[in-house]
Amino acid sequence: MSEQTAVLVGIVDRIVEATDREQVGVDDLVRAIGHASFTPVLLIPAIAVATPLSGIPLFSAMMGMLIFLVSVQMLLRRDRLWLPRWLLRRKTNGARVRSVFIRLRPAMAWLDAHTYARLTAFVHRPLIFIPQTLCVLSGLIMPFLEFVPFSSSLVGSAVALLAFGMLARDGLFVLLGLALYLGPLWLVIHVI
Repeated sequence: MSEQTAVLVGIVDRIVEATDREQVGVDDLVRAIGHASFTPVLLIPAIAVATPLSGIPLFSAMMGMLIFLVSVQMLLRRDRLWLPRWLLRRKTNGARVRSVFIRLRPAMAWLDAHTYARLTAFVHRPLIFIPQTLCVLSGLIMPFLEFVPFSSSLVGSAVALLAFGMLARDGLFVLLGLALYLGPLWLVIHVI
């Protein structure tokens, strides 16, 4: 795996390094990735929500707000990410976050090794509006999913696939993320 293709491993390594303390804040994670790196900043809370961390009370709601704010700014094509101070000050257990991301590293290395630019129409304008809009909507609904334990993990997985697809310029991962939204939609249609 070349340095150029080690996108996810590089992000995970920066997160692991930033969580080497008792308490880690959203600000620590954003600084580790960079304020101009919208898609990686979107990817981290999505990955976190897709893990057992989503079982921490209010964790999914906080990550949903972060996903919403980052996605809206991506749609607006801002140059630099802005997040409210109250969100940046939110903290959680650094060892727990570090442990989850260390365990995710082999899977991220596998994804890095199996991605390349394909189906690129889905990661460029105008079609990139579809995954970005879905990320906005996903972030909006995540606080409500707090009432059903681990239900936000499915939405977080979908956002993670969309974000990774946009980051790696791999439309296949965007399509996989879109497919994850069809399951809940099918359930809603068939239950009603």
